[in-house]
Amino acid sequence: MIDDGATARLHAFLWHNRISLKGKKKPVKSLSKLNPLLSNYKSQIFLGLFAFFVARFFEISTYYLASLGIDLIGDLYQGIINGPFTLSELVAGLIITVVLRFFIVSVARRAIRRVGIAVAHDLRQDLYKSVLSQGPTFFSAFSVGDIMTRAIQDISLVQRLVSFGFIALVIMVYAPLFGVGAMLTKSVSLTLLVAPLLPVIFVYTLKMAKEMGDSSREVQNKLSQLSSHTQENLSGIRTVQAGVQERNESDRFWKTNDAYALAFFEQARINSLMSAWLPFFASLAQLVIVLYGGYLVMAGDMSVGDLVFFFACLSMLLAPIKMAGFLVMLVQRAAVASDRIFEIIEADPEIKDKPSGKTPNKINGKILIQNLNFSYLDQSPLNLRDINIEIQAGEWLGVVGKVGAGKSTLLKMLTRLLDVPPESVFLDGHEIFSYPLGQLRKEVVFVMQDSFLFDEPIFSNISYDKPDRDVADVWRAADSAKISSSISGFPNKMQTVVGERGVTLSGGQRQRTSLARGFVRDASVLILDDCFSSVDTETEEHILLQLKELRRNKTTIIVSHRVSTLRHADRIIYMAEGAVKESGSHAELISKKGSYYKLEKAQNLSDNVLAELT
Repeated sequence: MIDDGATARLHAFLWHNRISLKGKKKPVKSLSKLNPLLSNYKSQIFLGLFAFFVARFFEISTYYLASLGIDLIGDLYQGIINGPFTLSELVAGLIITVVLRFFIVSVARRAIRRVGIAVAHDLRQDLYKSVLSQGPTFFSAFSVGDIMTRAIQDISLVQRLVSFGFIALVIMVYAPLFGVGAMLTKSVSLTLLVAPLLPVIFVYTLKMAKEMGDSSREVQNKLSQLSSHTQENLSGIRTVQAGVQERNESDRFWKTNDAYALAFFEQARINSLMSAWLPFFASLAQLVIVLYGGYLVMAGDMSVGDLVFFFACLSMLLAPIKMAGFLVMLVQRAAVASDRIFEIIEADPEIKDKPSGKTPNKINGKILIQNLNFSYLDQSPLNLRDINIEIQAGEWLGVVGKVGAGKSTLLKMLTRLLDVPPESVFLDGHEIFSYPLGQLRKEVVFVMQDSFLFDEPIFSNISYDKPDRDVADVWRAADSAKISSSISGFPNKMQTVVGERGVTLSGGQRQRTSLARGFVRDASVLILDDCFSSVDTETEEHILLQLKELRRNKTTIIVSHRVSTLRHADRIIYMAEGAVKESGSHAELISKKGSYYKLEKAQNLSDNVLAELT
């Protein structure tokens, strides 16, 4: 048999092997997957791009008016007063263009940034929806910390690309369009001097872009490891403290943190090189303009105002060069982030919801399992072998066996938390996967041993499936689970917030609250997976008697390691090594003197020894 740890490792192997078969992805291509999301906001994007276009027009107009003003001042100094504009008209024009450009740029930036926020919102929604539909293989391959990093940090990188990348891209397109056009009107020869630097900048940018992409993926992977390590340690902080492992865990965290810092240092090195060299190339262009442009002014082929206008246009042209490093970093990091996000979003759910449409609207509770064989890997030993069980509607079935016997695996199949082979599990005469998942899991309720509670009031935890449930029904379920007296003792009673994972409750209180959550649903089939392990025998007996009355004529399956719990069942099966070894009532199994009989004797002996000691 495969233990839980081995099963988790097997799940992770299967998932990552499935991913590796797809081949190595090119991260930048992952950005194309954002197109459907961006298309939802075409009007805002168009508004932003058009507004930026108009803003560039006013920007170039500002430079032009300023150059005219400079030449006008020079003419006035020389006594020439026959210009087309007066100085006051040029000043008024400058003020108007600057103010208009300010408002238009504000509108453009707001429109584009709203698109970034909206795309991030949609990505988070899609990612969360995908995670909710995944099964055990997925969660063994992706830790909680890793998923949270993708949902927060990676989506934040995509949002930055949309919000600021569009703006940078607009600058890189519109600036040369307006800048070069205006420069050519003043001096073709001076403009052509800048051209040789452009191929050099382009080749250098491409080279650094590849390095930035590799570095970004490494940074995000190390961040996921850091998040996973942090989440794991905080969740198990009591175990760490009880084992006096603070020093060891601190050393382990240092190594993970150090690996992340080193990856970030490498990314910073690449970004620093780009930030240094690209402005250097831009400065070379400015030096050429100063020398040759100054010569043209001295030769009388260009006015001082035209040279100033040329410099302003050159600054507009060089702005994209100076921000090219920033844009490359933004694109590469967002491309890697997008790749990681869509790895989650596009993950196929293991459990397919494909109802046949022929199943009844109400489940009665008859279960038939025939010739069921199952393993997590085709070539591994079977986790379940040749299981044949028939459970009548309204019957109580007890399940017992050693750890690793396959009990939980079998129960998960009844709610399709694990998928079942064809023609092996039937519910009311229909194959279990022919039912809609929503209906199946609503009418076949699985109360797990891990009593997970949300950081919400007790009422919300018990009525989790139906928040507007009647208060009286919730109290009745709490009374059946023998937790009502504890709730009544709390200051806020049903509105008492239990803290994360129910930290403010004892282990027994958490388990009984979880039981109440199962009882209140009054389901056709109720499965209790060792849900009395934290409850004393007296309380357990009370709950079982209440449950017997509550579940009259309804199918109930109870898994327990206690014979005292199972003796209430109509029939008990004993599982070992993935197979049903014994079946019958409590009295019948005792009379057979097999494995169940030995378990009962061992537990009675243990109870007697404990009674003598106390």
